Amino acid sequence: MVNSIRPRILNGELLTGTFLNLGSTLTTEMAGNSGFDWLLLDVEHGGGSHSHLIPQIQVAGATPAAPFVRIENNDPPRFKRVLDLGASGIMVPYVSTVEEAEQAVASMRYPPRGIRGVAKLNRGASFGVEFDEYFERGHELLTTVVQIETTQALDNIEDIAAVDGVDVLFIGPLDLSVNLGIPQQFDDPKFQEAKDRVVQAAKNAGKAAGILLLSPDQVAPTVESGFTFVALGSDGGLVANGM
Repeated sequence: MVNSIRPRILNGELLTGTFLNLGSTLTTEMAGNSGFDWLLLDVEHGGGSHSHLIPQIQVAGATPAAPFVRIENNDPPRFKRVLDLGASGIMVPYVSTVEEAEQAVASMRYPPRGIRGVAKLNRGASFGVEFDEYFERGHELLTTVVQIETTQALDNIEDIAAVDGVDVLFIGPLDLSVNLGIPQQFDDPKFQEAKDRVVQAAKNAGKAAGILLLSPDQVAPTVESGFTFVALGSDGGLVANGM
C-alpha cells in the first residue's frame, strides 16, 4: 500500500520535502533517509523519464518519505501510469481553472469518483494483494497537488481551492513570477500578495498551501505566513552549487 500522508496534509501539519530532478536512485535514497516527509520526483523539468521513476519510487518506498511525482501535464493517461507505480501523490503543473482542477482530481480517482483506469496487477495495489482496499480507499490515500503558476490561477484561486479532492495549492515561484511580469523578483509586493492569496484560499477551503524555496533562511518566514507543504531546493541544485 502507498505511503499516504494526505490525512496529515489536510490536518495542517508542517510537512517538508525536496525536489529530485536528476533521475537518480542514489539521491532519492539519500533524500528519503535525511528526514524529509515527502520527495518530489520531477519528470516535468527533471532529467528522468518514466523508466527512471520505477526504481526511484521503489527506493523511496524503503525510506520513511512519501514519493510524489510531478507529471509533464494534466493528461489523464499520465496519472494512471504514475499512480500504478505506487506514488503517494501527483503534482500537476499549470492548473489555472476549476475545470482543469476537476480533471486532475478525476484522473486521480477510480470510477465512480473519477476516470482513472482500473488494473489489479500494479505496484500501487501491491500487485493485487491489497487491491480491494486500494480501490476502495484510493481517494482518501492519494494526494492531489495543483500548481498555481499563472495570473488566471490567481483569479480563480478560491474556486480552485474549493474543488473536492484538491489537497494542496502549490506555488511554482519561477513560473508565477514570470507570469506576473516580475521574473525572479520574489520580494516584489505583487509576488507577496499572490502568496498571501494562495495561503488564504487554502485556509478557507481546509486545504494546504505549498511552495518551493531555494534557501534555508526562507523557511521560517514562509511557515509563519501559513505554508505547510514546503519544499527546499533540489538534488540537482545541491550538486551544481557544490560543484
